[in-house]
Amino acid sequence: MLDAAQYKRLTQSLPFLQLADSVLARKVQQAATFARIPPGHDVFVEGDRVDAIALLLSGVVRVYKIGETGREITLYRFGTGQSCILTANAILSQQNFPAIATVEQEAEAVLIPSATFRDWIRRYDAWREFVFDLLSQRLSTVMAIVEEVAFRRMDARLASFLLDPARGRAPMRITHAQIAAELGSSREVISRLLEDFALRGFIRSGRGEIEVVDPEGLESRAAV
Repeated sequence: MLDAAQYKRLTQSLPFLQLADSVLARKVQQAATFARIPPGHDVFVEGDRVDAIALLLSGVVRVYKIGETGREITLYRFGTGQSCILTANAILSQQNFPAIATVEQEAEAVLIPSATFRDWIRRYDAWREFVFDLLSQRLSTVMAIVEEVAFRRMDARLASFLLDPARGRAPMRITHAQIAAELGSSREVISRLLEDFALRGFIRSGRGEIEVVDPEGLESRAAV
């Protein structure tokens, strides 16, 4: 059960609850539990049975797949006021979790049991709309990744990754292996492309650090 302060934080993260009827509001407060999850903790690994869904109050969770060759690819991340569509899908289809979800930044979350989650989908319009909106948003993200992997050259994808405004223009503290895991490539391929970018003057690359020095040059590669 959530105390008053925890429920208030939840309604701030999920504004639709502020407009929910009193019955749903009371059900959420009674059924949910609060959890603090440290960085590096695997919320789920592939094949896990899903017994609850987490709604984040703070922190970041990365959801990714590992292929038979050991390569990783990031599917998406979710943060404050968000949840994991693969968790929701596993609950609704009553299947096991199909990927890995790992906490990147210490997370505080509200946990809803799976059976309760399914019951609320049937009973409450506001909850059902929240879940369907979540699914539609994340489906767009995953479809964009599929298109990137299937149809876009790796040098263009890497250039776009380095230009992402979320990473800023200051030197990025990131390794070649971490970039490969984000993009679903190998460290060797990423290292070769970064060396090419450095030779062309697009970036400066040091040990565990990359700085964009010619964003226009990278933009031309990203547009390929």
